[in-house]
Amino acid sequence: MDNFIQELQRLFPDLEVREGVDVPALVVPADQLLALMTELKEKRGFNFLADLTAVDYPEDERIEMVYHLLSVPGMAEIRVKVNLDRQHPEVPSLTALWPAANVQEREAFDLMGVKFPGHPDLKRILCPDDFVGHPLRKDFRLQTEGGE
Repeated sequence: MDNFIQELQRLFPDLEVREGVDVPALVVPADQLLALMTELKEKRGFNFLADLTAVDYPEDERIEMVYHLLSVPGMAEIRVKVNLDRQHPEVPSLTALWPAANVQEREAFDLMGVKFPGHPDLKRILCPDDFVGHPLRKDFRLQTEGGE
């Protein structure tokens, strides 16, 4: 996998590689995510988006998007991460590459407030439409009738 990662670093000079316990993590700026994911899917055989999630790091003022990709034919796995500004978390939608990203992006939007430009129907999926806030953010406080 070393040659593979070196090739990606040549194509994406801002790419940071972090060794993981199980698989390497590629950290890429948000504006390069779509190009990297297109490369991984169309030219490198990572044909399956296993999952995506968001992690809140309020102490660092960031939200980290985490994507797990599998190459079913190549029996390989890779992790891609994107650090977002916590006040305005936004990263391109991957629904054009993987239609299954639709529901997972809606969940990250609903629960963490991440916006996905290019998403075909970005709206809440678990919370009511009139719900205020994003309940998986670490600073979220549930408001009850009559106070806290």
